[in-house]
Amino acid sequence: MTNQLEIRHFEYFLVLADTLHYRKAAEKLFISQSALSQQIQRLELIVGQELFVRTNRKVNLSEFGILFKNEAELIMQQLHRSMERWRLASEGVEGIIRIGFVGSAMQIYLPPLLKQFSADCPNIKFYLEDLSNQDQLKALEKRQLDIGFMRANEVPLTMDIKSVYKENFSLVVPENHPIHADTFKSISQLAEENFILFPNKRSQMYYQQIIKLCGEAGFSPTISHQSIHGPTIFRLVENGLGISIIPNSLKDEFNYKVRFIELTNVPYQTELFAVWNKDHRNSALPYFLEMIRV
Repeated sequence: MTNQLEIRHFEYFLVLADTLHYRKAAEKLFISQSALSQQIQRLELIVGQELFVRTNRKVNLSEFGILFKNEAELIMQQLHRSMERWRLASEGVEGIIRIGFVGSAMQIYLPPLLKQFSADCPNIKFYLEDLSNQDQLKALEKRQLDIGFMRANEVPLTMDIKSVYKENFSLVVPENHPIHADTFKSISQLAEENFILFPNKRSQMYYQQIIKLCGEAGFSPTISHQSIHGPTIFRLVENGLGISIIPNSLKDEFNYKVRFIELTNVPYQTELFAVWNKDHRNSALPYFLEMIRV
């Protein structure tokens, strides 16, 4: 069977599986709708299963189609990576590492690490992608990332995790707010404020720490807005729509009309973790792991 399959079969299948619409898929592939239909039928004949359930109004993946999609994605990823390794090897590059990170990791921790790695391993290149905790875990599971730097410590058993950096939180208030470093005594002073936080689903560890911090001060925070982007949070605070608590390294003291107060006397710190697949297949990754294990 496998010697009858062609790369285009996987490509056509994945585009149709993504759009679930023959006309839209055909347009993306720059082929006719009839040609796409013929190739999908040919694929189903080769694998001996119906991959799509067709009705007059829509197309859905069948049970076998869902299973096939997972394998097809892995095959195409492996193909693209193999060709990329070949291209890089022909240019004298010995490897490539795909690194995911949350925005605050790029403020203090990652830049010197990446600079040192580039100096120590000049023939190993790296790609960087700014992603939420949740999106990094998904990308790691799909082998789209080799390692992620996130503020989450709940990961699948198939992954290794290491704490690489701890830091204090900082309170963010408008620059004209009555609370400043000299008058701030306790989180309880913020009980009547609206809070702007990272979403729980995107950063559970951080979110729960803030909830506990407020709870121990005797109140449950009123959450008015949520965002995963520092600049968005700062603009909202700047315009009086709430206050926030962020990792200290995320603060920007020059571009916004806000005030940052580092929380040095609270029982919690925020933590940055490195996460990677235990059964990774990237021969370049161990060199990078050696640096974060020091």
